[in-house]
Amino acid sequence: LQFSPFFENKISCATAANFGLVGNGRLFILNTGGGINGVEIERIYDTKDGLFDCSWSELNENQVVTANGDGSIMLWDITLMDFPIKKWQEHQREVFSVNWNLIKKDSFWHPEALQSLSVFSEHTECVYSTMWSPYNPDVFGSASGDNTFKIWDVKVPRSTQTIRAHSNEILSLDWNKYQENVVVTGSVDRTVKVWDLRFPDHELICLRGHQYAIRRVKCSPHDGNIVASASYDMTMRLWNTTLVDPLVEVHDAHTEFVLGVDFNLYIEGQIATCAWDEHVHIWNPGPLMKPNIPMP
Repeated sequence: LQFSPFFENKISCATAANFGLVGNGRLFILNTGGGINGVEIERIYDTKDGLFDCSWSELNENQVVTANGDGSIMLWDITLMDFPIKKWQEHQREVFSVNWNLIKKDSFWHPEALQSLSVFSEHTECVYSTMWSPYNPDVFGSASGDNTFKIWDVKVPRSTQTIRAHSNEILSLDWNKYQENVVVTGSVDRTVKVWDLRFPDHELICLRGHQYAIRRVKCSPHDGNIVASASYDMTMRLWNTTLVDPLVEVHDAHTEFVLGVDFNLYIEGQIATCAWDEHVHIWNPGPLMKPNIPMP
């Protein structure tokens, strides 16, 4: 799920029937400004295959792109009722991640192009997550089941860095919004790691506490020290990386695997999570502790 970069009350949420193993998908457009429990459904779009990710356009406030179980990418316009306005089909297996370029306002797919702009194939296992750098419009990171994450520059055909970051599959990564060279990763090995790309031999911080695989990590857009992690242990955890004891909040209200988490760009502190229990939770945690004892 993802908060809109244009409207403080809109959320897109990509879903899949039967845990994404088989069956249909559905894209929800939610409004947190009213309705039952303060949330109302604005739009529902059904698909023949499960949806595994979604991302709001940085070009058009009414458009959302989805990652689909049939290997396609679909672009939706929430002012229209039924069908996607564009569909691209180049992947051979499920698409797990999609992310809109924050600076160039496009991606490897451009809304006006008929096919992908570039193809990069270097990982040896499934790629679970890709994320554009918020600083450099040509740089992005990818996290893979081959236990590595890679940094790419679209101007060159090969990755510029490969970091064997975890002892198991890496399911997610995100860029720190305040430190250009800092990347956060989450893995099946149950750890969240913070990396400085200038010193790739060892992580800066390893955050431990989850009981099962970590499906999603997200860096706060409001505080460069705050990281959120969503896990198959049914919790979402918030970390302050400047504290000796960095775990500052555990959200354990979900009753199934937590697969998504995002920060509201417009309402500092507001967070949304989604899980296999078919629920979206929107909540405001307590004050996230400022450092009392700096990390060594």
